[in-house]
Amino acid sequence: MIPALAPAAAPAPQGTVVLLGGGADDLTLHLLAGLLPQRTAPIELLTTATASRPDATYAAYARVLRHMGCPQVGHLQVDEYHPADAPETLARLREAALVFITGGDQERLTERLLGTQFLAVLRQRHQADAGFILAGTSAGASAMGGQMLVAGRGWRSLLGGGIDVIPGLGILPNLLIDQHFIERSRYPRLLHAVLAHPTLLGLGLSEETGLLVRPDQPAEVFGTEVVVVADARHLTATNYATLAEGQPLSARGLRLDLLVQGDTLVIE
Repeated sequence: MIPALAPAAAPAPQGTVVLLGGGADDLTLHLLAGLLPQRTAPIELLTTATASRPDATYAAYARVLRHMGCPQVGHLQVDEYHPADAPETLARLREAALVFITGGDQERLTERLLGTQFLAVLRQRHQADAGFILAGTSAGASAMGGQMLVAGRGWRSLLGGGIDVIPGLGILPNLLIDQHFIERSRYPRLLHAVLAHPTLLGLGLSEETGLLVRPDQPAEVFGTEVVVVADARHLTATNYATLAEGQPLSARGLRLDLLVQGDTLVIE
């Protein structure tokens, strides 16, 4: 009998991803401008997560980027009035050298993008286009994981029923990303989330701090604060499977790392 061949591993993504935990964006915008093949390359700002005054958000980012010498800054509008799969929107998505996803409410992103051709194109470009850059801040960063946190506050996040996790956009399917992490004391909810989804690596991004994920290289931390990495992939014990509503979580073998600017992380 001929042994069955193991399934071929999926090729590593060729695009670059930049994640920011929120706060001031200037450092990230400088980083993104420097990653472009040339400053005149087309940039698109996706403001779907920004429910309040997305035009003003676009204008503020566009003004800064143009001041950095990037003249082609467009506004990808995907919302209640602008469908994701509009032909002009898809055409601009296919031509963009950089797509930057603004902050706000990450559920708006998944509500508008899951199941669309827009998301299929975005994933394909990240997977196959070595010149493509995808960036997100705050909610725009959180939505890129395989799962995303949408609820959980304070110490009660470590109780059964204390968090809510839903599917993300799956750009980085092995990650579960939280933002504004140190500033909003979100340790408990990220720990609960990785116990609920132990195959995913949890990232807590502080404000003005983020992760640069380039092809065939370890991801690199940039910024002024800390990235918290929560890893439940090698637990020795947990009560999660039998956890009742309001009961506190327990876990052994949960690993936490604190990474600062210049530290690296291998994302499988």
